[in-house]
Amino acid sequence: MSSLLIYLHGFNSSAQSNKARLLHEYLGQRGLSHRYASPSLPHRPTQAIAMAEAAMAGRPGSEVCFVGSSLGGFYATHLAEKHQACAVLINPAIDPHIGLRAYLGAQRNLYTGEKYQLTEATLREWQDLGVPRITPDRYLLLVESGDEVLDYRQALDFYAGARQVVVEGGDHSLQSYPRHLPAILEFADTHGA
Repeated sequence: MSSLLIYLHGFNSSAQSNKARLLHEYLGQRGLSHRYASPSLPHRPTQAIAMAEAAMAGRPGSEVCFVGSSLGGFYATHLAEKHQACAVLINPAIDPHIGLRAYLGAQRNLYTGEKYQLTEATLREWQDLGVPRITPDRYLLLVESGDEVLDYRQALDFYAGARQVVVEGGDHSLQSYPRHLPAILEFADTHGA
C-alpha cells in the first residue's frame, strides 16, 4: 500500500492554503487523490494533533507521510516521531512556544475568519509537544534562505542528518514549492510502506 500524504497547514492558515491545493492538484493529475488528506487544524495544539491523527484513518505510521508547512512542520515532526512516520517539512517552526509568543492575544484565521485568543496555555501546549531530538532518516527538509519569518538555519541545525534542500532567496511561503512536488511524492513513496 502506498503512503497517505497528510498536509498540515501553518499558523492561521487552513486546508485550503495554496500549498495544500497545489499538492492535492499534483496528486489528482496522477490519479492519486485517494492518497491525500488535509484537515483544517484547530488553533489549540492538542486538538490539532488529535485531528491530524484522525486523518491517519487507522493506518500505521509506516503508511503515512506528513507534509507540514511552518507550524504544520512542527506538528508533522511530533507526529512522525510519535507514529514512526515520515515527514516533509516546509520552512518548519522549531519552537513555536517562543516564536509565536509575540502574537499572544486576539487572533483571526486568514482563511476561515475564525477569531480566537492565543494564550499562555497554547504556548505551553506547543512546548509540551516539542521533541528533544529527531530520527533524521524520517525527514525531507525544504527551506529557503530568504525566509522572513523563521531563521532557516535553525531548521538546518535541528534536522541535521536529514535530507535537506536549501534554496537561496525565496521567502516563508517557499516560492520554489511547485518544483519540489515530485520530490515530495518520491520521498513519501520510498519512506512509506
